[in-house]
Amino acid sequence: METLFIGQREVPDLLPMADCIEAVRQALADLARGNGIQPLRPVMWLPERVGALGMMPGYLGSIETMGIKTVTVFPGNAGTEYDSHQGTVMLFDAENGRLKAVIDATEITSIRTAAASAVATDQLARTDSSVLAVLGAGVQGGAHIEAIPLVRDIEDIRVWSRTADSARRLAERDERAHVANSVSEAVAGADIVCTTTASPEPILTGDILEPGMHVNAVGSSVPFARELDSDAMDRSRIFVDRRESTINESGDFLMARNDGVIDEDDIVAEVGELIVDSHPGRESDSEVTLFVSLGLAVEDIAAGHLVYRNALESAQGVSMDFGGTRHG
Repeated sequence: METLFIGQREVPDLLPMADCIEAVRQALADLARGNGIQPLRPVMWLPERVGALGMMPGYLGSIETMGIKTVTVFPGNAGTEYDSHQGTVMLFDAENGRLKAVIDATEITSIRTAAASAVATDQLARTDSSVLAVLGAGVQGGAHIEAIPLVRDIEDIRVWSRTADSARRLAERDERAHVANSVSEAVAGADIVCTTTASPEPILTGDILEPGMHVNAVGSSVPFARELDSDAMDRSRIFVDRRESTINESGDFLMARNDGVIDEDDIVAEVGELIVDSHPGRESDSEVTLFVSLGLAVEDIAAGHLVYRNALESAQGVSMDFGGTRHG
């Protein structure tokens, strides 16, 4: 059997955001039902933490597929010709371990991360939410501007970035969007706030959160960086993609815990538990809900499987005899 190789340029057409949202929703539901395996990801850091290699394995029973994303993270690539996140998603069938596909991970990571935020938003944001604030104007800022309006009727989008030109370029991509001059200006009156920066220090503080908001905290996935201060964490009802990942990897959570304002009991539920109706989620229109997104291998596997299936149907990608079959 041959292995299908799918490159970066092909992935966006093979992974429509709306379809990816549904694939991620199913993956998180599988995990909540015990129909998936999601180990902690080992990460190898280079000296001085200039870059890292992450290894993210997982399994989804609903599609009988196991896989691993290998991803490099180099924040210093910002402003260069190189993406900050690069790597591959490899899919194996769960019957005999055959390598089915090797897919570029850059676009998968971008699309599925915003899709996960959309799933959380659909579960947690007030149904009348119409104002979106996006903090950060990089790849994830753009992906979230595409994803969130697919689950809520967004009429107004505020974009803030430390780099004004980046914010302007992103705002020009959507007629509903305009540039905010400060974080507080972007957040004031917003129903949904997405933090998508690479900032190691908090940009969203508890004093500017307003009753009824929903926040997607996306930018930090390491223990030593945070986008929300301890007051913001303390004022929010915390929902996560995976408890085990949060208490081991999330700088937003760990630093607030170290400050003594929250602990593990303050994690209300995993988003998958809301999807399968084992937890009600938001309980009032006045509470602030927070989704701490770290990114899970099962999300990459679900998105990669969708890419693989669509590539087969449209005859895209390059097939190669990659071993694994005995020849007489």
